[in-house]
Amino acid sequence: MKVAISGAGVAGAALAHWLQRTGHRPTLIEQAPAFRTGGYMIDFWGVGYRTAQRMGVEQAILDAGYDVQSVRTVGPTGKAKAELSLERMRPILGDDLVSLPRGDLAAAVYDTIVGKVDTLFGDSIATLDEHADGVRLTFDHAEPREFDLVIGADGLHSNVRRLVFGPERNFEHYLGCKVAACVVDGYRPRDELVYVMYNTPRRHLSRFALRGDRTLFLFVWRADHDDTVVSPKQQLHNEFAGAGWECAQILAAVDGADDIYFDVVSQIRMDRWRQGRVLLIGDAAACISLLGGEGSGLAMTEAYVLAGELHRARGDHHRAFADYETQLRPFVEGKQANAKQLLGFFAPKTRLGLRFRDLAIRSMSFPPLTRRFAGSTADDFELPDYAL
Repeated sequence: MKVAISGAGVAGAALAHWLQRTGHRPTLIEQAPAFRTGGYMIDFWGVGYRTAQRMGVEQAILDAGYDVQSVRTVGPTGKAKAELSLERMRPILGDDLVSLPRGDLAAAVYDTIVGKVDTLFGDSIATLDEHADGVRLTFDHAEPREFDLVIGADGLHSNVRRLVFGPERNFEHYLGCKVAACVVDGYRPRDELVYVMYNTPRRHLSRFALRGDRTLFLFVWRADHDDTVVSPKQQLHNEFAGAGWECAQILAAVDGADDIYFDVVSQIRMDRWRQGRVLLIGDAAACISLLGGEGSGLAMTEAYVLAGELHRARGDHHRAFADYETQLRPFVEGKQANAKQLLGFFAPKTRLGLRFRDLAIRSMSFPPLTRRFAGSTADDFELPDYAL
């Protein structure tokens, strides 16, 4: 089948990989003029990691990743307030855990389809007209094309979802925060393999030292979901300029950066992910938000399951789409519920909340609590074997 996939991120590239591998003809449609890089730091483990192993990209992910040694919270002077050694957790969490920038994970997946899958960069679906034998798409720039199926893998602000299911406001559940991430060169100080976090009430700023003398910064802050026209960098200054620690120095470094990731922290919740020949996957269907920390792994898993169900159903998309949603909806909705509970970890509202969070981090160094935490992060999903 000819399958149009809107979005060349983790979900879209992974789906293209499996569809191409099983004999279909996927086409990726990506609004950005080139493959997107950057993004925030993610922890990659669980069912997503097992999917990566089946894809054959485990080594590429490990090569791009980092063996983070600890998570440290600091006060205004830089003195450590709490620290969690991840080495103590590895015997319980297992070895299938790596941390890396989200864009590096996407690149490892996309590299498997370079030269094998048609990709339209710098374009977007304008209209979608389903008929008895397929779907006719028109584009902002390219000539119209016919496809058998259309998959929306285009993220939180999905264009396909808007065209087929309606406006974003019908499905978005704002979690009360905004987020920004940026990579800069030559920042000092550096704490190698340590994830350093600084908080004031309602604000979170963290840094992590990357290879090549680069540093990745993540900002999370509680804010109203408004339609402000204030630039992302100005919003960061408004929130963090007087917050203490290295904030002023970090903001100065970010001012010189050309590329900054900026978005709201929201979830997408829908009663159905499919309509006719159209299906949504990844963040387009059920974004769990960055607070959950597992969105990329879920996207890779969903791509594998969708391709597997299409293979098992011998191209009967009605059956495949229904079986796909039946398998994944309870698992994904559970992850969404867990993610909402982590808002207090990133951006506690009060100083008492900050002290409680730091106490929780210190407590996780004790083996019984470590095992309990590991159990809460486990993936209650058996990855099917489709023999793809």
